[in-house]
Amino acid sequence: MAIKTVKDINVSGKRCFVRCDFNVPLDNGVITDPNRIVAALPTIKYLVENKAKVILTSHLGRPKGQKLAEFSLAPVAAALAEKLGQPVTFVDDCVGDKVNAAVAAMKDGDVVLLENVRFYKGEEKNDPELSKQFAAIADVFVNDAFGTAHRAHSSTAGIAEFIKGDKVSGFLIEKELEFLGDKTANPDRPFTVILGGAKVSDKITVIDALLEKADTILIGGAMAYTFAIAQGAKVGSSMNEPDKKETALSALSKAKAKGVQFLLPVDHVITDKLDFAGKAVGELKVVEGDIPDGWMGIDIGPKTVKLYQDAITSSKTVLWNGPMGVFEIKACAVGTFAVAKAVAEGDACSIIGGGDSVKAIKKSGYSDKVTFMSTGGGASLEFLEGKVLPGVDVLDRK
Repeated sequence: MAIKTVKDINVSGKRCFVRCDFNVPLDNGVITDPNRIVAALPTIKYLVENKAKVILTSHLGRPKGQKLAEFSLAPVAAALAEKLGQPVTFVDDCVGDKVNAAVAAMKDGDVVLLENVRFYKGEEKNDPELSKQFAAIADVFVNDAFGTAHRAHSSTAGIAEFIKGDKVSGFLIEKELEFLGDKTANPDRPFTVILGGAKVSDKITVIDALLEKADTILIGGAMAYTFAIAQGAKVGSSMNEPDKKETALSALSKAKAKGVQFLLPVDHVITDKLDFAGKAVGELKVVEGDIPDGWMGIDIGPKTVKLYQDAITSSKTVLWNGPMGVFEIKACAVGTFAVAKAVAEGDACSIIGGGDSVKAIKKSGYSDKVTFMSTGGGASLEFLEGKVLPGVDVLDRK
């Protein structure tokens, strides 16, 4: 998708309304993971260096239209100023007199960060009045928040209707579209897709879309147990979706018809007790075939690990979305971390599709060795499914 970026337009002297994703984790007002701020820096620095007036906006958490201090972007302004090496003016509002005054006082190269856009009920409703107020303080709209690009909100899509000037992407969205779009639409082959997580229902449209492109699909996580029951196996008390058996069988038959290798776990790590909150499990053992009553699968077994590692190692492009088991608990993370190691150490272009997969690869210690990690959870899934993302659709084409 040939979307215009900030590099395709003249930004000098222009007021650029930049939608970022600064939805960072906070602990008593302290940012515990600044990755999303770091990811926004290339676009912000480019605009500053090219003498734009940079007006930054973002959401943080789910304040549901209320002004709540714990969801203020004030800590982000401080962290951003430090990383940029220049002052960032924080305005504790999104629209109105304070904002207008701050924007009017801006010089070329200045950076202003507005308060959490979700303090306004109109934001998530894509209220045209709020969109108009955003557009009134800007000449250019820059969307660089891939994580919310699948939402048609005032600051991600609505504003584009009322902006007179250019509507372009930042470098982060450009990169997301390149890796989740171009690199999976025209992959270097063999192209292996690893899908995990809890539910077939969450991923079935992704499986469908990727069956058109992949050479091999590897399934892990709890959704493997839905495939198992669909094929007549017993899964004990493992998490599964009995109402999705037909969906699973139809994916298997589509894979067969298309000549896509569709690999399911051949063995499982199981336990008789799982306490997720307490991060504890009972007795562990490895089984092939049926899982006994009273036991549940919590990870892929060693034979499956070897099978999946071999498939990954021989690939030229790898897309991974979803963990292989309950990776949050150390005893159940072996399969996920083994897959992470294979993905990171292989020669393939490795794309991590957002959400829990990013958490898992960071936890495994291999995140610095992969080619690309998506910043979008829901957005990356919807994009891989082939859905139109409202926050991208409103941008100008080259």
